[in-house]
Amino acid sequence: MRRTDEVKTLQDHEFIAEFPKLIQDFANYKLVYQGCSQKTVNEYLFDLRTFCRYLKASRGGLPMTGETFNEIDITDLGRDFFEGVMTSEIYSFLSFTYTKRENGVSARARKLSAIKGFYKYCTAKMMLFETNPAANIETPKQKKSLPKHLSVEECVDLLDAVKNDETSKTKVRDYCILTMFLNCGMRLSELAGISLPDIDPELRSLRVTGKGAKERIIYLNEACRSAMTAYFPVRLATPAKNKGETALFLSGQGNRISVKTIQWMVKKYLGEAGLAYKNYSTHKLRHTAATLMYQSGQVDIRVLKDILGHEQLNTTQIYTHVSNEQMEAAMNNNPLADRAAPPAAEFHAIEVPEEDTPAPEDPPKKKRGRPKKVQET
Repeated sequence: MRRTDEVKTLQDHEFIAEFPKLIQDFANYKLVYQGCSQKTVNEYLFDLRTFCRYLKASRGGLPMTGETFNEIDITDLGRDFFEGVMTSEIYSFLSFTYTKRENGVSARARKLSAIKGFYKYCTAKMMLFETNPAANIETPKQKKSLPKHLSVEECVDLLDAVKNDETSKTKVRDYCILTMFLNCGMRLSELAGISLPDIDPELRSLRVTGKGAKERIIYLNEACRSAMTAYFPVRLATPAKNKGETALFLSGQGNRISVKTIQWMVKKYLGEAGLAYKNYSTHKLRHTAATLMYQSGQVDIRVLKDILGHEQLNTTQIYTHVSNEQMEAAMNNNPLADRAAPPAAEFHAIEVPEEDTPAPEDPPKKKRGRPKKVQET
């Protein structure tokens, strides 16, 4: 089973039957009890499948690459197999993903997270194993990089590219989508999933469903209200393919707009705005909204965390990077920044002693300690 864009579910018996019973139970735990999305659960399954195939291949002398590796059957693996996994084998697997599969730091960290989660479930939750072979393995350190984002001028150019498109039949819809991205900082899946009942009748806010099926409220500013007010008549006049369809954004066929259609649309207008060379994406628009809100100086980092739907504050802190203009302003705001140097006339050449001039002797060092008492005679 290769990875595809289609999200498989645990109710897909043909799909879930490809995994050992213990991994099936772990996936069900992540989905039902921890509230992870099906997409997240699938990523755990795919990474654990690669791990299991590696273990069978390394122990059995099977090929580590090609179709032979991808077709290794892991359904026969039971409790004894997983309990017998050694820490050294996990290290070897991570090395394999780097050397043979060319996985980057993020991909290796995700695979290790799946293994750690699986063994934590087996040891701490189900008490199946006494020891956790992945417990003390450190996550690969990821290079910290500043999130790419559009400048204010580039945002205006992008929106103007939609306004100036005289051939598009979906111009009003597309302008609304881009406005929501640039102002609300929502994820691609969140925007595509908005339904009409999610929107406040007075256009003050809307409800989105984020990672782990967690809902949050996003408040709308004047730009969003204006774009949605212009789009609503178009939306209501567009016939939906299925009766009762409540999606806010519809495709040309009358279905809920797909994430791929939104990605294609964003790429199209980035090109028309002359920004294609920067390789921006829909997620970069989310970064843009967050960065512009924070750099305005009026948004607390904790408020931004809730707007973006982050679980941990340290995830939001990537937006606390400063721009060149902010660094320049910080230097200029130093209390000593306006101190002028003495005029040149007050400076004199430094006198350098001749080579035969003896260096001045160091002053005698003072003796430390209390002075000795003098006995009276």
